[in-house]
Amino acid sequence: MALKDTINSDLNASMKAGDKIRTETLRSLRALVLDFEKSGADREMTPDEEIKLLLSAAKKRKESMELFATNNRPELAEKEKAEYEIIATYLPKQMSREEVEKRVVEVIKEVGAAGPADTNKVIPVLMKELKGKADGKLVQEIVKEKLLSL
Repeated sequence: MALKDTINSDLNASMKAGDKIRTETLRSLRALVLDFEKSGADREMTPDEEIKLLLSAAKKRKESMELFATNNRPELAEKEKAEYEIIATYLPKQMSREEVEKRVVEVIKEVGAAGPADTNKVIPVLMKELKGKADGKLVQEIVKEKLLSL
């Protein structure tokens, strides 16, 4: 089922259940999908575009959550956290740190990276493969750790 259809059916269910936060979050996601459709693309979203849209929405919630937490606004941080968790249910399962580390080590060997100067050889390969499955900051952090230890 396409993301648009899934969101619409989940939105109807959340409205019937009276789940205010879920309804609000799904409406914002539906708006992003509609914006894409109105952008003149004249086609359905590809799975990669759907993941990109969801990752963008999740990243915004995560950044807002951190910002509200540092500015002593716990009620707003909790709302953003709830929205983030709802969006995360539509994303592919996220890889654990250990899984990412294992793949980073494999890619470092594959591309023949010898140190921190080879970061630009490793990151693009990993990001293409792990897009939507692992946080970019985590991947970058692990790559730097592993390359510094070479």
